[in-house]
Amino acid sequence: MSCTIYAGYRNLNTKALLSLTTSVAADFDYAEGVLGKSLTSFKIGGPVALVAWPKSRVALISLLRAALVCGERCDVVGACTNLLIDDSGYDGLLIVTSKMRGCSINGTIFTAECGLPVEYAAIAARDAALSGLEFFYGIPGTIGGAVTMNAGAYSSEVSCVLISSEAYNCETGEIEKLSLPEHNFGYRMSVYRMAPRRVVLSASFSLSRGDRDTISAYMNELKKQRWEKQPLEYPSAGSVFKRYPGYFTAKLIEEAGLKGVRVGGAQVSEKHAGFIINTGDATAADVRALIAIITEKIRADRGIELERELIYL
Repeated sequence: MSCTIYAGYRNLNTKALLSLTTSVAADFDYAEGVLGKSLTSFKIGGPVALVAWPKSRVALISLLRAALVCGERCDVVGACTNLLIDDSGYDGLLIVTSKMRGCSINGTIFTAECGLPVEYAAIAARDAALSGLEFFYGIPGTIGGAVTMNAGAYSSEVSCVLISSEAYNCETGEIEKLSLPEHNFGYRMSVYRMAPRRVVLSASFSLSRGDRDTISAYMNELKKQRWEKQPLEYPSAGSVFKRYPGYFTAKLIEEAGLKGVRVGGAQVSEKHAGFIINTGDATAADVRALIAIITEKIRADRGIELERELIYL
């Protein structure tokens, strides 16, 4: 999940920003100069000026408003599993929603806060004998990011089960409830990406009754397939590119002879060519250079323009 609410930024005035959030100070944690490599699944990135972890929507909204008032750059992220932070760092406020993990079940309706890991959502649904979120099992990321990206796997995606979401509109200062049609879902796309001044607060999903053991067996099979096919033993950000219509991107990359190609510590995975892995000392510059090589090679060989799924920050 990533939402840039202020693009033109300067050196962060931490004291001024935090002074505007004193009424909710107990509802978020913060730290200065946190290395991006300690935040992201890629284990790459320089220092972030200020990181805040809100524990409630009140705290999240207060931080967003403070950033706007101070004229500071501010991005909202979830588990940082689809993110590449620059080697030079990030001179702004990075709001990480990972401490907003509340969820509830009402009949067959599952509702979760934006920071709940999607895998936890799948487990909670399974424990309640509810089917529909099995595809989340083994996927990194949070509910907010999943809704924003219309995350999916194994022929299922968020748009198949979502009923509605609640969002904070940074332009109007209002909390909005979006129905399913209002999300304008597409492949790895939603209104949250098309209009990034909205931030997901929570989401509700319509599930169906099922057998707990059957649901559990299916979830375990999906996770097994992921471990067999994906290089989960290395730091990465998952699939780097969106699937091009009519093609499997990993196969395009493999057929271009790029499997195993390296730039510095970044490598096209030999296990799954759709992944770029950090072999231990990769930099953001290494990853960007390798992405450029892949993009240019596929363009030259096939006339296909790959679209990046990985978010640069």
